[in-house]
Amino acid sequence: MTQPTVTPVLAAGTAPASDPRSTDAVPLGVPSPPVGRSQRLHSPHLEGLILPVIGVVLVLGIWYLLSATVSKELPNPSRTWVASKPYVLDPWAYRGELDQGILRFTWLSLTLVAKGYAIALVLGTPLGFLLGLSKRFAQAFDPIIQVLRPVSPLAWLPLGMILFLGLGKNASEMAALFTIAICAMWPTVLNTAVGVRAIPQDYLNVARVLKLSRWKTLTNVMIPATLPYMFTGFRLSLGIAWLVIVAAEMLTGRPGVGGFLWQQYNALVYEQIILCILTIGVVGFVLDRLMSLVERRFKAA
Repeated sequence: MTQPTVTPVLAAGTAPASDPRSTDAVPLGVPSPPVGRSQRLHSPHLEGLILPVIGVVLVLGIWYLLSATVSKELPNPSRTWVASKPYVLDPWAYRGELDQGILRFTWLSLTLVAKGYAIALVLGTPLGFLLGLSKRFAQAFDPIIQVLRPVSPLAWLPLGMILFLGLGKNASEMAALFTIAICAMWPTVLNTAVGVRAIPQDYLNVARVLKLSRWKTLTNVMIPATLPYMFTGFRLSLGIAWLVIVAAEMLTGRPGVGGFLWQQYNALVYEQIILCILTIGVVGFVLDRLMSLVERRFKAA
């Protein structure tokens, strides 16, 4: 005797348990759960805006605290802004060789950095390839590089002044270029050499099988394989070049951010010293981000 089939009575708007839609079904009349406030606050884009603002506010608070407790000579952010207004609000002003707007000073420094940085790359990249390709060349010159690499720009600059003493007014500029180039080239040299040594042997074997010339092997195989290492060196070299120009301008009295900082230090104008420090930091940050952007573009290509 067969038993009657019992069909369960379902509430309106629901599906049987065997229905695959049942896991996603929402009873009629019941609203979907709202997106929580915590989920909105933890958005990566929102955090990327809020967290830097929090960091800046904390630093400003510490700055106010230090100027009020540790040293009365240290100007607080308000005093610094009031005293720096003429240089910030009229950034391209020219009132004298060492009395200019902050962007005009920055442009003078960047122009010299660009020249010295270009010299560093032109010298450092081929030298790095030679170190990576030739063991004998590396054995001969690597000890010399390791000795010269840690030398401070403050030590190189007097030597540059002696070398270019006969150039008269241009001696300080050439000494600064010499110092920037010789200090900034080492990261490019060493990272390029490491990149050349890291090229997979299979790449070079394929080039031999295809009977590529040395020039095509260099341009089509070795340089593309070494680019990530080279860009790491370029990025580090740019940061060092920017640091060196500040020291070079301070010692030679050239107009620029470093020269302006040194003049204000001698005059005991601390507000402008802080302005120069902030300018140096912001410009260094921007240069690093620009180099990172160029690096990503080359890797994507």
